[in-house]
Amino acid sequence: MIARARWAALLAACLFTAGRTGPAAAQQPGERARDLGVPLDGTPGPLDAITDVKGVTVGHATLIQGKGRLVAGKGPVRTGVTAILPRGRDDLSPVFAGWFSLNGNGEMTGTAWIEDYGLLFYPIAITNTNSVGTVRDALIAWGASRLPDALHCCLPVVAETWDGDLNDIFGFHVTGRDAVAAIDSARAGPVVEGNVGGGTGMQCLGFKGGIGTASRRLSDQRGGFTVGALVQCNFGLRQQLRIAGIPVARELRVPEPCYDTREPLDSTMAKDRCATAAGDAGAPPRVTEHGSIIVVLATDAPLLPHQLKRIARRAALGIGRMGGVSGAGSGDLFLAFSTAPTGTPDRRGVASVGMLSDDVIDPVYAAAVQATEEAIVNAMLAARTMTGANWYRVPALPHDGLREVLRRHGMLREE
Repeated sequence: MIARARWAALLAACLFTAGRTGPAAAQQPGERARDLGVPLDGTPGPLDAITDVKGVTVGHATLIQGKGRLVAGKGPVRTGVTAILPRGRDDLSPVFAGWFSLNGNGEMTGTAWIEDYGLLFYPIAITNTNSVGTVRDALIAWGASRLPDALHCCLPVVAETWDGDLNDIFGFHVTGRDAVAAIDSARAGPVVEGNVGGGTGMQCLGFKGGIGTASRRLSDQRGGFTVGALVQCNFGLRQQLRIAGIPVARELRVPEPCYDTREPLDSTMAKDRCATAAGDAGAPPRVTEHGSIIVVLATDAPLLPHQLKRIARRAALGIGRMGGVSGAGSGDLFLAFSTAPTGTPDRRGVASVGMLSDDVIDPVYAAAVQATEEAIVNAMLAARTMTGANWYRVPALPHDGLREVLRRHGMLREE
């Protein structure tokens, strides 16, 4: 585990979040799951982030503009783009990849190519639902001079989750410039989490969600491999939330997401007005899920595409540990890749590659489950209360309240 002070120093030294909001100074590093004492399985890498996998870089473009009543095309804007580069900007050699759909009410482009060829060439991008096409086009244009081979070009992975409660999603505010800014800002080292990049306007398990990351490093006896996860979490209902196996939301006295205004609202919104504005009980709990989660798993273990597909499936178990059930309104789409060499063809076109034996792959499976779970917790802990379109307010998961609930159940890891 990396100490909070060291995390802050590293972040200040090497992190930049691009976009129309400029550097991410407002999103300071705070308590992550391990700082808070949440009991978690496994041993994290030095940063407890997907960037613990050597070569992986992450960047964000964050768009936060306006407040008040939603005016389509004008705002408020609460959205962005997150980019993951498997080998960094200077190395676009392919990586093996596999993907899995737990529930398909969502979009992840480029998956037909991955299913048949098992290779990933482009940066991976995550954004909001209505910006997938814009970001995909921008990645293709970005790669035009870098990946000119017709066989291998033009099928990047771009995934999404819905931020239409907080964001003017039909205003189409994400541009190609934002996608390129996320790529250009990608760095190794600490990853900013919470209300940033593609996760800016997201909700998770009834609280503010967004971007989160974590990693696991296996012992030398188990290969010494690293597995990292990055999530854009926007799924689930508050009553489902489990942390360390405890249904913590049942004991937290936190208002439901609501419209924090006395201004006139249409009938569909008025029932969800905040108690402070309405003078009544406030918004009722949401009972139907319409969120999603994207999980990207990275590893340096030498895995082939069919094995990486199995790794991607394990993200579902990490989500299940958090209480998620993958509702009909949820797009739960997962991608896994390996940074191990994909081999150089000889004069006959034959490439030799390494493959971890399936007899010893179980620790990698476990690491994928554990890193996914912790990445979701980290996303929720990093996120801050946000008010967006039509004064809709989504509260953050309270750190002190969570710590007290875990302590009451004997589940707080106190040093």
